[in-house]
Amino acid sequence: VQLQASGGGLVQVGGSLSLSCAASGRTANTWAMGWWRQAPGEGRKFVGSISWNGDRTLIEDSMKDRVTISKDNFKNTIYLKMDNLKHEDTAAYYCAAARYSSVTANERDYVNWGQGTQVTVSS
Repeated sequence: VQLQASGGGLVQVGGSLSLSCAASGRTANTWAMGWWRQAPGEGRKFVGSISWNGDRTLIEDSMKDRVTISKDNFKNTIYLKMDNLKHEDTAAYYCAAARYSSVTANERDYVNWGQGTQVTVSS
């Protein structure tokens, strides 16, 4: 599975961001996908996951009130929308494909990673 993320950039505190990730490849429409992020000097952290057909999502607890993940099955594309952005949301955001069809927050389940897209939240 190949993953191509887009979106991101410079966003103001309190604003919103929208990212997308297009998946291609033979099994692209049968794997769950997820969003992760990595701030400078920190490890990669789970943001959320969506099942292969988009009918179930799993969002990291601390972000449940601000994050929405969705999927366009026809386009094999997932989307991340995050509202009320804070400085601590500044990070490189990665989409990834899991080797299972259902949602997962286990980093080891993700076997394909996109190139990452930078999001910087400024005052």
